[in-house]
Formats: sequence, structure tokens, C-alpha cells
Amino acid sequence: MALFKSVIGMLVLAVAASLQSMAEPVHVVLETEKGAIELRLDVDRAPLSAGSFLAHLDAGLYDGSGFYRTVHPENDNGNPKISVIQGGVLAGTEGLPPVAHETTEQTGILHKDGVVSLARGEVGTGGGAAFFICIGDQPSLDMGGGRAVSGDGQGFAAFGRVISGMEVVRAIHRSPPTSQSADAYLAGQILDPPVKILNAFRK
Repeated sequence: MALFKSVIGMLVLAVAASLQSMAEPVHVVLETEKGAIELRLDVDRAPLSAGSFLAHLDAGLYDGSGFYRTVHPENDNGNPKISVIQGGVLAGTEGLPPVAHETTEQTGILHKDGVVSLARGEVGTGGGAAFFICIGDQPSLDMGGGRAVSGDGQGFAAFGRVISGMEVVRAIHRSPPTSQSADAYLAGQILDPPVKILNAFRK
């Protein structure tokens, strides 16, 4: 019985230690020209993706950056159709190196309304320099969801969500885009000028 109690006690201590080691979510505020957006980043489940976003924020790379792309079913040049806004560092500013891809299967963070995720090209090219926010649920952006980049089926790396300011996100989404883009895939989606992020900080 004493041995049983000792084992249970050790298990309780191990679980407690594990819970204490879990990283707490980090809250971030993006103050834009259209209002403030508050994000909660899940640094425990998506440490690389959230960490890259925070590294850009802590380096001041989001101050003066902006949201420069709005995608909705009417102007989406890919399939399945999605609704997102994309932002990050602007032309002329160099972002930090990309991070390894964290799939939604690994993190359990799906592309629901208000979820923030890393934009990418090939697997492993995503980082905090470019991110997007979902307007409405976007399951095609999850792993195996059909919105594949180069047919890889890996989806995108979600790492947090909007907890305040979705009305601002939707206002940016409604901003009239221009079609000025050298890339046909982006035609009709570019905001020029972008909606600027005036200030970005941890709350």
C-alpha cells in the first residue's frame, strides 16, 4: 500500500510539474489604422509558429507594417475559395528566417473564424514575416483540406486567434483591393496602400 501511495504521489508531482511547464498563451495587440486587433497566441501547441510571430513583434518589425491582401470568394484565384486578410512586413523590410512547418494535425489548431496562421509557399518557408487571419471557418486550409500549396497537402500553420477586434478584421476585409500585381494568383486582392499596423506589442 505504501508503495502504491508513493507511485501515485510521484505521478501527481509529475503531472503538476508538466502543467507548470506548459507555456501560457501570449496576448498581442495590433493597432491598425482601422482599430485594434487583439490576438491570443498558443505558444504551447505551436511554439515555432507563435515564436516566429513574437520574434518579429519583439524586433519591432510589425510597427509600420500592414495588411496588404484581402481574399474572398469573389476575387479568390485558387480553390477551394477562402476568406482571409494577409499582413506582415512590407516591401523594403526584411523579415526573419522561416521556421519548420507545424501542421494542424500536430497542433490541433484548426482554421476557424478569427484564427491566425502563417502564410507560406513551399513547406518550411513560412514565418512571422507574412501571416493571415481567417474570416469564417476555413477547413480547406487545414492539413489535407484541399487548399494545398504545390500539391503538398500540408495545409497552413495556425498558431492563435483573434479574441477582440474581429470587426476591425472584417473592415479590412471589406477594403477595396486593386488588381496591380505581377502575380496573376494575387490579381484583384492587393490593398494599395495597405492598411497600416501603427503599433504592435505584447499585452
